[in-house]
Amino acid sequence: MIAASLRRAPATAAEWLGPLPLAAWFAHPERRLEIDLGCGKGRFLLAHAAKHPETNFLGIDRMLRRIRAVDNRARRLGLENVRLLRMEAYYATAYLVPPAAVSAYYVFFPDPWPKARHEGHRLFNPLFMDALHRTLVPGGAVHVATDHAPYYEQLAALFAGDARFRPSAPFVPPEDEQTDFERYFIAAKPIGRLSARKA
Repeated sequence: MIAASLRRAPATAAEWLGPLPLAAWFAHPERRLEIDLGCGKGRFLLAHAAKHPETNFLGIDRMLRRIRAVDNRARRLGLENVRLLRMEAYYATAYLVPPAAVSAYYVFFPDPWPKARHEGHRLFNPLFMDALHRTLVPGGAVHVATDHAPYYEQLAALFAGDARFRPSAPFVPPEDEQTDFERYFIAAKPIGRLSARKA
């Protein structure tokens, strides 16, 4: 069992403005870094990290109770390759993640903000695409899943219209890595999946 918390935060005023020394947060900073944006209760993050001890994983979520719960579970499982950051996803990606630092992003079931007047609150927009491109390594991947068909159509159009990304086969997690949202929705409605790589 890992005694110390896996939660991390900006340590100085300068770090709040970014970038954060993400690699230094891990025992093996030379390893590839993958980020689960909106890690929720951590079902995917913890299962995937357990299968890939050679990779560093950062889980980001804005809800403290979720981060605390994932922290406790990760420590009980002895997952030394996991770190956690309580932060809003766009701010973290746009300002705190260093350039060319991330090998893969997982963005599963982001809030679709289904009402037309709220669509501007959706995570994916041109500015977020800029942040993804800036922080991914060459060839780095973005894996997205949503149960909301209109949001999926918007995502597909965003990536298709951005020459900085090229499509790849959608990432489909095995059953033991499915998020709680996916387990709930998979029997009720189609799930749109999209993966792309930095060109």
